[in-house]
Amino acid sequence: MNVLKFDRIEDRHLGRALSLQARQQPDATYIMFGDTHYTFAEADRKVNELAAGLAGLGLGKGDRVAFFMGSSPEVIFLALATNKLGAVWSPVNSDYKGAWLTETINRTRAHIVVTDDAHVQRLADVHGELSAGHYVILGDSTALPGAHAFNSLYIEGASEPDMSGQTYGDTCAVLWTSGTTGRSKGVMQSHNVWFNAVASGDALFGTRPGDVIYTVLPMYNSAAWVTSILRSLIVGIPLAIDTSFSVTHFWDRVDYYGATQSFTLGAMHMFLWNAPLREDDAKHSLRKLMAVPMPADVAGPFSERFNVELLPQGLGQSEAMQLVIVTPEENSLPPGSCGTPAKALEARLVDDQGNDVADGEPGELWVRPREPYVIFNGYFDDPEATAASYSGEWYKTGDMLKRRPDGYYFFSDRKKDAVRLKGRNISTFEVEMVARRHPALADCAAFGVPSDILASETELKLNYILKAGQTLAPEELAQFINENAPYFFVPRYLEQVEQLPYTPTNKVQKFKLREAGITSATWDAQQAGFKAQR
Repeated sequence: MNVLKFDRIEDRHLGRALSLQARQQPDATYIMFGDTHYTFAEADRKVNELAAGLAGLGLGKGDRVAFFMGSSPEVIFLALATNKLGAVWSPVNSDYKGAWLTETINRTRAHIVVTDDAHVQRLADVHGELSAGHYVILGDSTALPGAHAFNSLYIEGASEPDMSGQTYGDTCAVLWTSGTTGRSKGVMQSHNVWFNAVASGDALFGTRPGDVIYTVLPMYNSAAWVTSILRSLIVGIPLAIDTSFSVTHFWDRVDYYGATQSFTLGAMHMFLWNAPLREDDAKHSLRKLMAVPMPADVAGPFSERFNVELLPQGLGQSEAMQLVIVTPEENSLPPGSCGTPAKALEARLVDDQGNDVADGEPGELWVRPREPYVIFNGYFDDPEATAASYSGEWYKTGDMLKRRPDGYYFFSDRKKDAVRLKGRNISTFEVEMVARRHPALADCAAFGVPSDILASETELKLNYILKAGQTLAPEELAQFINENAPYFFVPRYLEQVEQLPYTPTNKVQKFKLREAGITSATWDAQQAGFKAQR
């Protein structure tokens, strides 16, 4: 373990971080990928050699490298080599294909696109529509004639690139948002944002010598970098990587690496929770898990069943990785709270007109940085979207929260997902938390559909998946919600489905649910004569 310190904040730089670790603890393990291990010194050497190869392809300061590939050590080498040249890396969702893939890569305006054997055919299918200058393949595929072999870019014995003149506010990555609410946007992220987010998250993990981070998150997702890849780099502990999440093998892989820390996102931990009980559920090396979002009523039983400490949940997003945070000193966090605003931000909760709301009322979180480079540098090539996300100096997060008089904040919903009916804002997030308490439910998603009475309002709909072997009539679920929540939490529409439209990070794409709307399989409480009791 070797937590990096910089005498000047301006010197914070991801490429410099690897160089420092290589000098200060050269033989310490940085990356584990199955049986393949790299020390910090070995990783730094490969990064410098790769940077020389990328420079040979004309990559320079401010240019972009897009990668469309699965998780591997080479992705990390690629990102850090790119940054050592002062260039920018941009991950592309590895599930994209066709027009979505074409649009994202072209919007990145990449000088170089890197892929692997598993994904190259999708690139080959749209190659004629792409505008990148060079293509690189990790593997043996010949699907892209003229593409460079990844391993051929390593220039043996290459020295470190000159990083003078590069500073903490430079954009080092363009991260494409998950697309849960609509078209993805390219978030320009500085070096300093990563350093701040890593420091805040690692304080909660309480990292100590001997800790090992385990990640299965896809490397196009910012959470993988801030919770795992760059945290292990900056804190100086080993990082264990697997290519994908497996409910069946998750705990076995934890033990394989001797991992002590991990992070799960979306429904991943709920899949673990819903898995059949095993006698050895509590016998593994993992000590601490950050699971976001974790239903409050599941947290205690989950922790006990798997013998793991669940860390409190803050609130962040690609644009502002630290919005509402929990500090290690906050030992008595109110149940359900995501903490208090990050010290580097001034925060407000406002209504649709931009007026501050009273304590206890839901409002959109707006933040204003107190320091430079603590939130994103804007949306890439999209000044209109950047301008629309601000009101003066205030960044409009799109997240709805409530604040208690004692200053603690509670997540309510994404603004685009909230349902407004009869003058009342209903949190779909809170509706889902209640519905998930039913023992027959495996997962669910609440969302709004247009009202057939008033065009300006929306009705509440819940799509739900049952556990294997379970049956549950819509009336029974509606009654359960009625008995466990305010009457207005009872959806007018309920529909049992086989699956929900998840992103590869297991977030539900609610805009797809809204587009599908009411179907022939939808149960309507009004037509069924069901009336929620107040």
